[in-house]
Amino acid sequence: MTRPATGPTGLVVVDKEPGWTSHDVVARVRSLFGQRRVGHAGTLDPDATGVLLVGLGRVTRLLRFLSGLGKEYTCEVVLGVATDTLDASGAVTGEWDMTGVTLEEASAAAARLTGTIEQVPPMVSAVKVGGRRLHELHRKGIEVERPSRSVRVDRFDLEPGDGPGVLRAHVECSSGTYVRTLAADLGVALGGGAHLRALRRTRVGSFTAEEAQPVGDLGPESLRSPAEALRDLDRVTVDPSLAVVVARGRPLDRVPLGATGEGPWAVVDPTGRLLAVYEATATDAIRPAVVLASR
Repeated sequence: MTRPATGPTGLVVVDKEPGWTSHDVVARVRSLFGQRRVGHAGTLDPDATGVLLVGLGRVTRLLRFLSGLGKEYTCEVVLGVATDTLDASGAVTGEWDMTGVTLEEASAAAARLTGTIEQVPPMVSAVKVGGRRLHELHRKGIEVERPSRSVRVDRFDLEPGDGPGVLRAHVECSSGTYVRTLAADLGVALGGGAHLRALRRTRVGSFTAEEAQPVGDLGPESLRSPAEALRDLDRVTVDPSLAVVVARGRPLDRVPLGATGEGPWAVVDPTGRLLAVYEATATDAIRPAVVLASR
């Protein structure tokens, strides 16, 4: 039998501090709220800061709908030095004199790295190759061939940074984009190498750094409802009679509901309470992916 959920349910928007792993944040939230079921919607490296979405209780079942949201970052690209981790924490693997690179040249190269592009995941990523995570292989000094992946970069803007050879970057991209790889690829495109530093995630979907809190400032008032957690999904409101159908996990006809687009859809009752998340099928029926309400 499945144990009933105990402890609070909701979403907290954390402003992760440097030095914390995403797992550290999850462990701290678990302790703060007395909730065993805690997870996050997208890892941030220990050196990185910014928005980390953390779900508690039943919201952990909804995190997959948050992990695919678009993201926004600020960072610094250091030209002339490449590292084995593609960021400032790694060992130097190459150096070039790139003091002659102009902002105009760098911006032109960055423009060629926007749109839908192919990226090779870094060896320090959690991607699995041959059933093993790349970062585990990297720690053992093993490097393997990695297939490239298609990602989308909507914005890669550059401006002068703090010091010679340093560019400040503003990136908007799809989920699954590695900003450290973007920095390294920019260095190669400019005839040398580069690495990433001072990475900050400023947005996940519509959740911004302005509304995020350091983990030490979290409290009961920080919890957002399941409906608020899915505020970026298209929403469908059902009347009480259909709410009973939803609670039973039955399919619905999308046409009378007005469920337009490709989905998924957050299905709520007239009070705005989240009942379920529905996904499209090959027909006009939509089916439940996650049901939170019960009968």
